[in-house]
Amino acid sequence: MVVRKSKKVNKYRAHTTHGGGHRKKRRGAGSRGGRGNAGLGKRAGHKKRQPLAGRQGFRPRRTIEMIKSINVSFFTAVKVENLVAEGKAIKEGNIYVIDLAKLGVQKLLGTGKTNVALKLTVATASVAAIEKVESAGGHVLIANQVGDTETQSS
Repeated sequence: MVVRKSKKVNKYRAHTTHGGGHRKKRRGAGSRGGRGNAGLGKRAGHKKRQPLAGRQGFRPRRTIEMIKSINVSFFTAVKVENLVAEGKAIKEGNIYVIDLAKLGVQKLLGTGKTNVALKLTVATASVAAIEKVESAGGHVLIANQVGDTETQSS
């Protein structure tokens, strides 16, 4: 590898512009329209670059797993009766048995409240959701990936 013995700047000594062309060319930032994002105003045939905001980067859609969830507040007396009429729920005495996997739901969340006694089977559930269903006189069964059910609440 060849090592440069003298600095390049020495070659430009006694030359006014140091290889920058005319003496006005490399003066300040005016010749390049300003520094940074300056000069992004309205110009003919020129698209204005928007400042970067929010998330950066790329995440392919195929790697994002969407989990369908439902809140406890969804289960009102009217909606549960409609589910029974549609055949998506079963009434055993005064308890309604609903398999949320048949509704396409993977997770039960605890927003709101319900007054209906429910026996829900779901893949996952929040602690608050389980407490609210139990306080209404029902219970939640957590279904494992294999297909058998394990009782989360006693």
